[in-house]
Amino acid sequence: MSNIYTEIQKRILVLDGAMGTMLQEYKFTEEDFRGERFKHYSTPLQGNNDLLSITQPEAVKEVHRKYFAAGADIVETNTFSGTTIAMADYQMEDLVYELNYESAKIAKEVANEFTKKQPHKPRFVAGSIGPTNRTASMSPDVNDPGYRAVTFDELRIAYKEQVEALLDGGADILLVETVFDTLNAKAALFAIEEVKSERGIEVPVMVSGTITDASGRTLSGQTAEAFLISISHIPLLSVGFNCALGANLLQPHLEVIASKTKFATSAHPNAGLPNAFGEYDETPEETALQIEEYLKKELINIIGGCCGTTPKHIAAIAEVAAKYKPREVLNIHTVEN
Repeated sequence: MSNIYTEIQKRILVLDGAMGTMLQEYKFTEEDFRGERFKHYSTPLQGNNDLLSITQPEAVKEVHRKYFAAGADIVETNTFSGTTIAMADYQMEDLVYELNYESAKIAKEVANEFTKKQPHKPRFVAGSIGPTNRTASMSPDVNDPGYRAVTFDELRIAYKEQVEALLDGGADILLVETVFDTLNAKAALFAIEEVKSERGIEVPVMVSGTITDASGRTLSGQTAEAFLISISHIPLLSVGFNCALGANLLQPHLEVIASKTKFATSAHPNAGLPNAFGEYDETPEETALQIEEYLKKELINIIGGCCGTTPKHIAAIAEVAAKYKPREVLNIHTVEN
């Protein structure tokens, strides 16, 4: 049976696009988010996209299918906010295990459908682990720089529950993504290593940071190289960047890490920068053209899209990626899932 370690050496792997962008197209109402089960829930639930894996599972499945049909090798679970810390906004901390388990299960069912149809192109599920809405290394209060809204241990415990549920639901890979504070990511990686040790398993782990502006730094102040150094003690499948910037603005940061790591490299940029209405205007062709510059320079092993990218963007990216060979990777494990 093929696994991610063998496939990543054969070709550039394609990650899916934006789950949130796709779910917005359904124009779900408060009632749709609630479904029958949460009809009388005391808190407003509209906007809690992770909940749709329970209340609108067919829609989530349909999004996964569209991305696989567009050429994706890997889809991300609908779990970007799937921690007790993030779910506290909706008073749904008790649902965290179920949300992650169901999201992974849904994605895995669709992945198996496509793998069965095309055994030469196995499909994988990456458990999406977002940054939470709190930061461990910075104060949210300008008047109290020593204050922290969350501790490392609180993050570790929250991430551990998410990781266990994602694995139980069938995730093949764990993706710690949109990292704006590396201390948060370290808590997630610590939790993953704990679960691996307790279960006696190996799991491919991807880490994807986010460069927040033209300064070329993460929100917590690290350069691309510093970010790479601070997570490289963990055995990773890949390291890369996503979100915040469009493909062209992300390229110099990818060049930095591609030249300095033995891990595989990944990128899933936004469809350009948002317009005044917060919408993304970059066409699939424009995105693919910019991403082709990465591929010409052999910077990439895994490529996909973030905010504003649709199945059409992923189809255009997959078409371009098929023409190029992946960046050579020296530090690939050969571990069966």
